[in-house]
Amino acid sequence: MASGAVAPGRGGAVPASQDQPTPQSPWRRRLSHLAAVILGTVLLVAAWAKLIDPNAFAATIQSEELDFLLSAMAVAFIALGLEIALGMALVLGMRQRWVLWPTAALVAFFVFLTGRTYWRSIQGTLPDDAGCGCFGNLVERTPAEAFWQDLLLLVPPLLIAFLGLQRAGRFPRVRVAIVALVTIASLVFAWRAPSLPLDNLATRLKPGVAVGNLCAGAEGERTCMDGVIPELSVGEHLVILTNLDEPLFLDAIEGLNERFWAREEPPVWVLSAASDDERFTFQFTRAPAFDVSAAPSAVVKPLYRTLPRSFRVRDGQVIDTWSGLPPGISGGAAETASSGQASASDGSD
Repeated sequence: MASGAVAPGRGGAVPASQDQPTPQSPWRRRLSHLAAVILGTVLLVAAWAKLIDPNAFAATIQSEELDFLLSAMAVAFIALGLEIALGMALVLGMRQRWVLWPTAALVAFFVFLTGRTYWRSIQGTLPDDAGCGCFGNLVERTPAEAFWQDLLLLVPPLLIAFLGLQRAGRFPRVRVAIVALVTIASLVFAWRAPSLPLDNLATRLKPGVAVGNLCAGAEGERTCMDGVIPELSVGEHLVILTNLDEPLFLDAIEGLNERFWAREEPPVWVLSAASDDERFTFQFTRAPAFDVSAAPSAVVKPLYRTLPRSFRVRDGQVIDTWSGLPPGISGGAAETASSGQASASDGSD
């Protein structure tokens, strides 16, 4: 026996090759790290879209019937916390089992939800205003696009990240502390987000957008804002998005009537996703001088966080937005001043 060898069973010594795991090749570690960073970034981007509009995320959870144990808002904040924590952990290079396996469960859950929505759309049982995927109102996707994009964006990086699964070692206290701080700060931000002037960030309606691009529906059945109100393509107009029972809007009816009779410029259009029965009841009980244009909920819903919301259009392009009513309309000035939503591109009014 060679002098450097240790006989099995003598002195309890075990060769080093049996005491430590086989080291991973450098390319495998780098590829796994890159995949984890990509996956973590996707999770964080998706979380950001929901952080700035947690009420819409809670509404999606309610529509998906995921609030059977806790309230929809509680489920929304738990889901956001998990998504942010796991996304941050992956971006910081943490690929331990206790990070990757919960991430795998979260990815499987997301793919299940988009897959179920896709299946319901094929069966014709999906509501017209149903959300598609985990990117909130910021991204317009069909159910098929949501399913296949989520599958391709989430599953391959997850599988590759497992190639570089990190073995047990020193607990990453600093990185865990960073993850905890970012997660807590993000949830506090989400809690405060509904009262912050974030409508232009959280919705598809913002200065510079063409009304012809504010659309919903698949090809062949697509509805766009310039089809709902064709007059918006030429000249300057004000548009109010509202439910017909919103108190702020109801208080402004007299002012809107006076503006209509006086033929003041720019003209004001009222747009609602209310049903035919709701519009008939409104016309019968309130007797407005103006018409209420109807649009599918799928077109209107991605354009606001709270109603009413208003915007100014010039030659088919949005140039200003307000949370509430436009300036100069009864009840609108105070609301606008508090919202801070007016675009810097047209600050005078």
